[in-house]
Amino acid sequence: MRITGTGHASMRIDTGAGSILCDPWVNPAYFASWFPFPDNSLLDWEALGDVDYLYVSHLHRDHFDAEHLKRFVSKKATVLLPEYPTSQLEDELRDLGFTSFLRTKSDEVHELDGGLKVMIQALISPTDGPIGDSSLWVEYDGVRLLNQNDARPSDLSRFAELGHVHAHMLQFSGAIWYPMVYELPTAAKTAFGKQKRDRQFDRTWRYIDDLKADHVFPIAGPPCFLDDELWQFNDIFGDEGNIFPDQSVFMSEYAKVGGTNGVVLLPGSVSEVTATGDITTTHPTDVDEFFANKKAHLEEMRERKAPVIAAEKASWRHPEIDVLGELKKRIEPLLEESIYLAKGVGGPVRFDLVSYDGDAVESIVVDFPGKQVRAYADEKVRYRFRTQRELIEHLIFIDEGDWVNSLFLSCRFSAARIGQYNEFVYAFFKCLSEERLQYAEGWYDEHEKAVEAEDIHLGDWTVQRRCPHLKADLSRFGIVEGNVLTCQLHGWKFDLPSGKCLTSVGHKIRAEKTGS
Repeated sequence: MRITGTGHASMRIDTGAGSILCDPWVNPAYFASWFPFPDNSLLDWEALGDVDYLYVSHLHRDHFDAEHLKRFVSKKATVLLPEYPTSQLEDELRDLGFTSFLRTKSDEVHELDGGLKVMIQALISPTDGPIGDSSLWVEYDGVRLLNQNDARPSDLSRFAELGHVHAHMLQFSGAIWYPMVYELPTAAKTAFGKQKRDRQFDRTWRYIDDLKADHVFPIAGPPCFLDDELWQFNDIFGDEGNIFPDQSVFMSEYAKVGGTNGVVLLPGSVSEVTATGDITTTHPTDVDEFFANKKAHLEEMRERKAPVIAAEKASWRHPEIDVLGELKKRIEPLLEESIYLAKGVGGPVRFDLVSYDGDAVESIVVDFPGKQVRAYADEKVRYRFRTQRELIEHLIFIDEGDWVNSLFLSCRFSAARIGQYNEFVYAFFKCLSEERLQYAEGWYDEHEKAVEAEDIHLGDWTVQRRCPHLKADLSRFGIVEGNVLTCQLHGWKFDLPSGKCLTSVGHKIRAEKTGS
């Protein structure tokens, strides 16, 4: 099996029974904030896109690049479609010209022509990607590969039971806006960033240890930030709180925990993997030297991509739009229908929109208890976002139904909150359509009704086996230190004596001292 690195989470898998292109991303994403690094725009995409199968793991725009898919990927390719609760991924791909789809069943092996086998595990909670994320398992001629990309399964047992995996691709770096955008003192931001960076690596080591593949490939990050306004987010300043470590940092950290089987894929790198676990990898340039000169590569990219960023910025302004009026039309009907999400947010959310010249600010409140969008009335709010007015104008102009997959991942905003993280805020703003909202409401309804009867013992405590957040198995991901339980899958913490969640609102764990 041949694996060609094509940048970020993208790769081409070649077998004797066909080729699969995964998650090709080249063009800037999230308001021209994210770019693939190392740069992959100079690869021969005409050749790389001539494949038998296409796999797009989910709709995040560093995985789903509509412009690139339309221009470079063969429309004769059969799309390996994850089993998602909504049809949006298929609809988007049909709009781009794809006509052949294999609608897979989650966790079910599908045998294709020539003995090629694939299985896609779909994750379908409202907090998984934009209503869904997935992993791809491939087997051919005795070689097995798992492309986990940035999915976070509660465990990897389904993949392991299909046989020993030879190549394991997974995310290790940040793909979020926290804590960089939060209005916090520098020392606090650094401390939170370091905590998140360490947690990212801990989760990665857990997945690697679970699967025990012959070879581990760090993929799906980090992006790079080429706009001057975001340049500081690149991990080139010796900041221990930076959440975007690159592949060379992964290799260094992996070595510290005894890892010796890591393989870095640059764009254009090729690995040949055999059923005996042997691997041969060639690179277009020396890997260590490339990352040693990372800052110079980024500066060259920044200069080369500056016109692209400028063109994108020029398209955002739509002064003819009545922002408050349009948000009322779009959001208020959804607020009326929302039960679980509105209850979960529990209060007003304020958006401060800064004018083009920076001299004026219009403040708009999405009032979840009051079920309305209105002008800010000088009241206390728990959640506040500050961004440029033109970004919201553009979201309205393009009828964007997922602000997480556009505004928030762009990092082109600042945020403040009183109290804990609230997943319902972001869940609602990725569900700004009837179909998504109804799905999310139904999911939370079923989730809340589910009774977790099974208990486990962790240290001196008896606790419910499944995490109240996304049902991770705490017998595998739970760690108790003193009276605090941490679920390593997403880093959520619980005070065991009270059951209270320490990292978010709306979740409580069942726990008691063993023998009490």
